Amino acid sequence: RPPALAAMGQCEAAQADASSQPLRLEVAATGSRAPVLDRCRVFDNISELIGQTPIVRIHRLGVKGVNLFAKLEYFNPLHSIKDRTALSIIEAAERSGELKAGGTVVEATSGNTGIALAMVCAQRGYEFVAVMAGSFSVERRKVMRMLGAQVLITPAPLGATGMVQKAEELAEKHGWFLARQFESEANSEAHRTTTGPEILAAFAADGRQLDYWVTGYGTGGTFAGAGEAIRAASPSTKIVLSEPKTAPLVTSGRPQERREVLGVWGAPAAPHPAWKPHPVQGWTPNFIPKVCDEGLRKHLHDEVVLVDGHDALNTTVLLAQQEGIFCGVSGGATVWAALEVCKRAPQGSNVLAMIPDTAERYLSTPLFELIEPDMNREERQLFDTTPLGRA
Repeated sequence: RPPALAAMGQCEAAQADASSQPLRLEVAATGSRAPVLDRCRVFDNISELIGQTPIVRIHRLGVKGVNLFAKLEYFNPLHSIKDRTALSIIEAAERSGELKAGGTVVEATSGNTGIALAMVCAQRGYEFVAVMAGSFSVERRKVMRMLGAQVLITPAPLGATGMVQKAEELAEKHGWFLARQFESEANSEAHRTTTGPEILAAFAADGRQLDYWVTGYGTGGTFAGAGEAIRAASPSTKIVLSEPKTAPLVTSGRPQERREVLGVWGAPAAPHPAWKPHPVQGWTPNFIPKVCDEGLRKHLHDEVVLVDGHDALNTTVLLAQQEGIFCGVSGGATVWAALEVCKRAPQGSNVLAMIPDTAERYLSTPLFELIEPDMNREERQLFDTTPLGRA
């Protein structure tokens, strides 16, 4: 059952009986409502399980005297924060009439948004075509195809801008609905009305002040949407944005060139000059998305922390081996940035890091290169301590 909510301050509880919708919380400062799900019941469809992901405390990796927490978005049904984005985009298109029964959705994706869109489209009876750069992990392609999607692969050297342009061409040629995750207001709206209020409600229910909120950016939807909700309801919370050290697009201060596509302005006109390849899939494409730029223009963040690729990979492994948190590299990168914040935060501070997805999306990437499928020498010696199968 949801926790007692009587003394939550910013949040108000609205009771519902067992046969109606789940209990809901309201964050007065934003007017947002976020469902609190009782998962031990019958749901109408898979999309109803999106959101209300848990927040857990970090123990062995933490900094003494500072409380570090992580919001585990891989508890969404298709195991990433992009489930929220996909549902919001599809529902907005249904309301506007842009997407009708039997229609086709097309989108450029590094994988997680495509997987989420494939899930929502499968549940609602739409066709889905994903366009993906060849540099992203093959397991993501297989998951999308398992969900019934078609997956088109653009040449890796063209990067994210190449897959975006291909998706735009296909939408124009075939009259398909272009999801536009990098420009859609429905992206940030998903996080303004769910992710941000969930965070505020969880910390209020636990009697804690949220002192620092740390996030990376891919599309920038989490940063812009949840950041706006947190800033409105808790102005004292410091918002820390993080990005790769080798791709410091925001830090560079250089604006992103944009263009109009199919009557909508904001798509990238060219790769950002500060971008270089980095190992954090899903983070920082080779352009600053319009959704992210909107958060930057509102000055939602207090600082930017740059993360080295090696530190991101190493922290991801440490989270698995010391905390049991099996997350993707973007989660490791964000937690590394949060640990840097912890080192200089006042004693007793509460720091929250976002963990966007699961490590199972990275089995074919450098994250797992040192993880051998066969027994190593130490395991072989342990195996041979009993007779069965011993050479």
